Amino acid sequence: MGDPIKQTAGKLAGPVDLAEQIRDAGFRELPVTFAHAIAARRLPLHHRDPFDRMLIAQAAVEGFTLTSRDATMSLYDVDLLKV
Repeated sequence: MGDPIKQTAGKLAGPVDLAEQIRDAGFRELPVTFAHAIAARRLPLHHRDPFDRMLIAQAAVEGFTLTSRDATMSLYDVDLLKV
């Protein structure tokens, strides 16, 4: 099942079984931790979408590169791959 919230809002295109395809490709889940929640709370309010703020916080805490087409993401101190 894909992300019905993002798909309904027109922010995510793809097959309805996107999550299964990603899992089957060998990607692992990244649980939301207390460190992620604390980091999300401390982010400047450039972006108000709570899902996106959590992705930013997780990328920052874990040292990951975030992939997004949302230009607002570049306002944060996180590595960003724009698509």
